[in-house]
Amino acid sequence: MANLSQLKFAMAISIFLSTFIFGLFIFGIVYLLELGVITGLFIALGGSALFILLQYAIGPAIVSMTTKLKYIKLGESPWLEETVKELADKSGLPMPKLAIVPNNTPNAFTFGRTTSNATLAVHEGLLRQLNQDEIRGVIAHELGHIKHKDYIIMTVLSALPLIAYMIAQVTLRAGIFSSGGRKGKNNNGGAVLLIIGAISFLVYIITFLIVMRLSRLREHFADAFAAYATGSPHDLESALAKITYGLSISPKPPEGARAFYIGDPATAKQEVKRIMENKNKYDLDEDGVLDEHELQLAMEKEAHNTWTQLNSLFATHPPTFKRILLLKEIENEMDTGKYANDKMYSHV
Repeated sequence: MANLSQLKFAMAISIFLSTFIFGLFIFGIVYLLELGVITGLFIALGGSALFILLQYAIGPAIVSMTTKLKYIKLGESPWLEETVKELADKSGLPMPKLAIVPNNTPNAFTFGRTTSNATLAVHEGLLRQLNQDEIRGVIAHELGHIKHKDYIIMTVLSALPLIAYMIAQVTLRAGIFSSGGRKGKNNNGGAVLLIIGAISFLVYIITFLIVMRLSRLREHFADAFAAYATGSPHDLESALAKITYGLSISPKPPEGARAFYIGDPATAKQEVKRIMENKNKYDLDEDGVLDEHELQLAMEKEAHNTWTQLNSLFATHPPTFKRILLLKEIENEMDTGKYANDKMYSHV
């Protein structure tokens, strides 16, 4: 049985582990390069801090430019504005800025530096392919991310594996170049760079896994928040199924900031691809089409596949079936009439 404090604890643990591992990594670099401890730490930690602050400062502008979103003017989209205002008020949140992304895939995301200046962006494809109740569920999910301050934590935390990855790329290439250019000579410098590169890549993998675990957990919390905010978990269940299918057939490659979306294009493509490869096994009535019940069974079985479970360690989002299963548990609880908003995360 979970509650919001457990999400905050998971965020704190993720930040602690990532920064602790990263701190050891920086100390190792200082030692291997034989820099003065004070000088080395000042350069390394100072540079990392500046990078994180820079990402936090310019992140929203980069998201706006790369997605080509267009901010909605007051009165331009009455239903969407009214729906967001209603759910934001119900959630005790300030009204976020609204934007439309000229993209045919069904998706949505939030970003910003603080709760008061957050932006909620929806794709044109989401507004076209989902009905109003389903869109309402998606909006509530995104407001859940704002409520939990997920996007702020993820923006800062995701900088650490990125820094380690960049260091790994630079040092490995420099080490290979240095070793190749000095054959037959004592080349300790090249060996040191290769060691730093290998350690950097290992740190990247470890911190990346920590960040991805937190990313998947926050999606479950946002789903639970949406279920109680709307009072209709089924709407988000239906929305997630449509979003997964819509993203799976998109010819476009996955977007860069995949963790911020309600659905990850890469995860969706993998989920649906494996199911379609085994379509005959899941088509119980042999009519050539997977109905809702057959598709649900297929997603459940694929979610327990060993290869799928290993892949999910690197995924930004939980498998769609697991998200729908959580919502169904909440839906069953609501059907009994015995539920309370102060226990909205108990099924996570």
